[in-house]
Amino acid sequence: MSSGNMCFGVLGTEIMVRVGPYDYEASLQLPHAREMDFTGRSMRGMVYVDPDGISEDDDLAVWLQRGLTYAESLPPKHL
Repeated sequence: MSSGNMCFGVLGTEIMVRVGPYDYEASLQLPHAREMDFTGRSMRGMVYVDPDGISEDDDLAVWLQRGLTYAESLPPKHL
């Protein structure tokens, strides 16, 4: 979470990253990324990244930064 906005999380051996609607399609074209369908429906703006896509520290850092960048572009939520 960043200022109350979800940016990424862990689900089993994958991570889910909130990339936002503008970077969604481009993110799906990257290796090891796929649509997030946690509810059985595609969740636009969110992607899963499989373990091979985050096995190197630099690769993980890039994905986490994508999620953080999008979350920080949103207005803070007052909890």
